[in-house]
Amino acid sequence: MSPFRASPGRRAVAVMGQCQGSGAIITATTVLTCAHVVGSAHTAAVALPGRTGTVHCQVVWSNPRLDAALLQSPKPLLSGATWLLKETPVPMCEVTSDRPLPHCEIVGFPRIQRYEGQKLDADQYTGTVLPLAGIIRKTMTFAFDQPPAVEAPGGPSPLAGLSGSPVYSGNALLGIVKEVPQGRNHLRVECVPAGLVFTDPDLLDWFARRSDNIAPPRLERLRKTHPDDTHYEEEYGEALRAEYRKTKIFGLDELSRNDTEWDLDTAYLSLEARPQSRAGRRAPVDSAVPRDYWNLPTSREEHGSGPQQIEELLGTRPRVLLRGDAGAGKTTLIWWLAAHAAAGTLDDRLAQLNGLVPFVIPLRSLRAQGDGFPSPAQLAGVSRLMIDAAPVGWAGRVLADGRALLLVDGLDEVPQEDREEAHRWLSRLVHRFPLTRCLVTVRPLAVAPDWLASEGFEELSLLPLHDEGIRAFSAAWHRAARLDDEDVQGIDELERGLRQQFDLNPALRDLARTPLLCAVICALHRLRQGFLPESRWALYRSALEMLLGQRDKRRRVGTPEGITLSVEESQQLLQRIAVWLVRGGQTEFTQDQALRQIERTLDGMPKVRRQGKPEQILIHLLNRSGLLQERSAGSFQFTHRTFQDFLAAREFIEGDQLNELLRHATEQEWHDVLLLAAGHCSRRELPVLVTGLLTAGRQRGTRGSGRTGLYVLAALCAQHAAWLDQLTHDRVQDAILSVLPPHSLSELHHLARLGSQVLPLLPAPEELGISERGQLAELVSVVGGSSAVPYARRLALAARGEPHGEYLLTRDWARFPPEEYAREVLSGLDLANTIVYLTNEAQLAQLQLLPHARYVGVTGSIAPTVLSRALATSELYSLSLDNNSLLTDLTAVEGCANTLTKLSVEHCTQLADFTALPALTSLTELNLSRVRVRTADLTALARAPALRRLLLNNPVLVGDESLDLSPLRTAPGLKVLISEVSEHRLTGRAALGERLTVSHPRGCNCPEAH
Repeated sequence: MSPFRASPGRRAVAVMGQCQGSGAIITATTVLTCAHVVGSAHTAAVALPGRTGTVHCQVVWSNPRLDAALLQSPKPLLSGATWLLKETPVPMCEVTSDRPLPHCEIVGFPRIQRYEGQKLDADQYTGTVLPLAGIIRKTMTFAFDQPPAVEAPGGPSPLAGLSGSPVYSGNALLGIVKEVPQGRNHLRVECVPAGLVFTDPDLLDWFARRSDNIAPPRLERLRKTHPDDTHYEEEYGEALRAEYRKTKIFGLDELSRNDTEWDLDTAYLSLEARPQSRAGRRAPVDSAVPRDYWNLPTSREEHGSGPQQIEELLGTRPRVLLRGDAGAGKTTLIWWLAAHAAAGTLDDRLAQLNGLVPFVIPLRSLRAQGDGFPSPAQLAGVSRLMIDAAPVGWAGRVLADGRALLLVDGLDEVPQEDREEAHRWLSRLVHRFPLTRCLVTVRPLAVAPDWLASEGFEELSLLPLHDEGIRAFSAAWHRAARLDDEDVQGIDELERGLRQQFDLNPALRDLARTPLLCAVICALHRLRQGFLPESRWALYRSALEMLLGQRDKRRRVGTPEGITLSVEESQQLLQRIAVWLVRGGQTEFTQDQALRQIERTLDGMPKVRRQGKPEQILIHLLNRSGLLQERSAGSFQFTHRTFQDFLAAREFIEGDQLNELLRHATEQEWHDVLLLAAGHCSRRELPVLVTGLLTAGRQRGTRGSGRTGLYVLAALCAQHAAWLDQLTHDRVQDAILSVLPPHSLSELHHLARLGSQVLPLLPAPEELGISERGQLAELVSVVGGSSAVPYARRLALAARGEPHGEYLLTRDWARFPPEEYAREVLSGLDLANTIVYLTNEAQLAQLQLLPHARYVGVTGSIAPTVLSRALATSELYSLSLDNNSLLTDLTAVEGCANTLTKLSVEHCTQLADFTALPALTSLTELNLSRVRVRTADLTALARAPALRRLLLNNPVLVGDESLDLSPLRTAPGLKVLISEVSEHRLTGRAALGERLTVSHPRGCNCPEAH
């Protein structure tokens, strides 16, 4: 799964230094070789197979004790079709098994392979790595399968020149050759293990200092191997990219001149999500030390509980249950992750996923095919990739080595009665293979809160697109449209016109809160030259007409199947298939199943029957409707489940089956169908549907999520009715008022579906208690947008002086227009005692409007120059910086040096320079969590003139590196607390005496920088 597709032989080079040796290309500009090859020189020449001349490289690191050195080239060493031009490290592995590891190879330039006198050529050897041979000397031993050469007594070794040669298991580098041991008849060589090289502190420091932010190679574990694994993984990665790198963008494939798919990056929009709040979080200190003694900041879970980009959240959470509405982008995210992880092209936020092996598990397909939940051996086949069967045991080896990325899509597609079986399957899998990273997607209310919490899953909820997100999606959609339309100016005008409609029409914005509906609006706006439907149901109806009626006409496609269907005829056929799927709790169907539904429908469609057999009509629908697609061989589905539910709802209403629908009112998987049915109801039927839902809600007994969900569903059905009697309207309003404010997270999710329509019904915040105001603040922030600002202002005035209420209002600033929210809401809060949370540059630009803000938390990768500019005029007491991969030093903080008393830095992976700390003359408390800390850094910390408290929580130490605390003795008033690090890795403790407190790790070791 490495993004490097070059074979090991293509990575081996000859190195000319103090003597001739070999080397391994690690990144496109670095070479690993032996220290004795380069000697004391500062440069060495590198020769590449098939190239004339040499490249002079600088020796940037050398460790004679290990006998390893790193060379840096001034230009990329390899390029072309077999290599990505991106500098991505070669995969490194350390052998974690005691058993011999066969099927390994060495590629290098030994003396025996020279020809025509002294010309170099590569040689290749196969053999077995013996993990226990040389274990005391920390040396890796390689035993050749066949004698490589005859040992010449008294002369130079025929294997001279092999020093520095890479030792590979598949595509993974295990180490480099360093010497031929005496007395073994050239049957063995001794090697430097990669695990020792890439945990060397000085080498990792060199990578950290690089301006191009290239991460050091990540060490993976290798227990056992198979000769066919490497080749299969390359093919598997190519098949994944082919399957998931392309997608259809709604409205572009239908309207384009070329029936084509689009690169997923064109369609992908980075979405926002919110972590679930978690009570009872573990304090980062030992229970013997009171948390308030240190006046610690809230934990990262609390800091990160506001909206953040989904990539930021997934990067720090190995197991995630992701909740999202229909059309929210869950499946697109799964595909995007699979394609990019396989290619190794994810950015710093998700860099840990690069090179992992994605297993995409579309649960809807399993259900349609009648398969059970897959065993490890079946994981590779679930997606039906165009690839041969995997080598026996391959998936198990990937899982055991911690190299798997499990992407489970559509848990809500599993029938309710089978979800516990799904839970057992997933639980067994992650317990058996605990290093597996996993993402599971589900509709918001399909499973209970914390459904997978016992298995270590954290919950995230995709948020509706906020106003800026809608603009970004629209811009991306029109950018893709320009690629296929010669009338670029016309597309520009349409984009400007739609942006204006979004800005002026709140109802239109409310319709565009998911990527799917936003794409529908963009497509219809283009088709209708600026005119748009005004309701959700009108949007779907227009989209179906566009797909079924306009698609072929616009493309000037005739009747290749000999079938001509009107829009109505196509819908009649499709809705029979859809209703059959809904009744059966399915989303996929086989050809035979579809043919039976078409055959029954044709009894009432003689005109269509005369045109062809059911098989011909099905082929026509598959090829020409734009609504059906083949998911795998012999298995089909609607292009989106929303269209399936919309057509099924129409069939229920036209078939006078409203009572059947209402019998399923308490079943969550039927709620979308019930909602969409409202758009098909007549003036007589709609009150029956709405009243039936209200009645079902009242029958749920005491108030709870079930009752609230049904009341909200009734309100949504009534929301866009062309006509509904006043009595029914009043009953809906009374029902919603009876469940306000929400009493639980699930009730909040239900009520948030009403969007801005719920705002006029909210009770006056001045008349509520603190807890109820907090619940309303949560609801208002989920609704977000400009329409929610006035109510948020009322909440701010009522909550002034209440820490929790003010926290909720500052936490979700990103859900509102930045400047308007700062002026109208935040300016009314007591910011002298409340943390203001910021997640983007637009918010930072408004910090000047909050001169009384004293506590600020900044989450996300924001450029240090932007930070510096925003903080220069502030008078902060406390600042936290979290998850910023662009932060390399702390100079951005110097603008508030005279007032800043407390600084917290967490999970900023590139931070390597603390020399700005002495300039922070008022700083009394410094908290560093999951940050790389070296002994040399403590010298800068000790020079901070006012520093009195230092917390090091889970510091990132490299390999076997220890942290010498003695530099801190020069700060006599400093108290130090260190948590989540083994005591044996701390030296110089006596220098601090009683001023040092060490919290013992709770079941985990200090994180290694691999």
